[in-house]
Amino acid sequence: MPTKKKIKLNKINAIVIGVSAGGMETLNRLFSQLKSSLKTPIIIVQHISPDQEFDFLMEHYTSKARRNVKEVEEKEIIKLGFIYFAPPNYHILVEEDYTFSLSVEEKICYSRPSIDILFSSASYVYMSHLLGIVLTGANGDGSDGALCIKENGGYVIAQDPKEALYPVMPQMTIDKVKVDEILTIDKIATLLNELDKQ
Repeated sequence: MPTKKKIKLNKINAIVIGVSAGGMETLNRLFSQLKSSLKTPIIIVQHISPDQEFDFLMEHYTSKARRNVKEVEEKEIIKLGFIYFAPPNYHILVEEDYTFSLSVEEKICYSRPSIDILFSSASYVYMSHLLGIVLTGANGDGSDGALCIKENGGYVIAQDPKEALYPVMPQMTIDKVKVDEILTIDKIATLLNELDKQ
């Protein structure tokens, strides 16, 4: 069951999202509902094949989100108003100076990029000002990172497994972590849009 800890929207300085199987359809639905004025940076690990046409994917998501959508670059400074995606076959980490670093270390949960690595590294930088969201997926990536977010005072939302195209990933997070909310994609979008009012 979710805890009763209310997400303090005025405390959120960054959003990290993990998504795997069923991700494109799910992110399409989320992005199409986000306000273009939402400035909080969103950093995403999506499990995709290294062979997938990534430039096309970035263009596609840009059209859906109506915001700046781009691939993470080494030592890039995290800026307001951007949605960042981990490049295929690279782990991404958030550094203390609010820049990204890339790594080709071994796969975690059979995945590179790893949701756990993004979530964990971001949690030590943003601490209680971080919101982590675990969406559809067919493996356990994200649950350890979500636990790290909670241990550092941040917030965690899991997509409602009943709605998820692949419920394993959000359900494993719910089983491992006292998440703050279990929400449908529509309700996640509504919550994120509330950040724009702060």
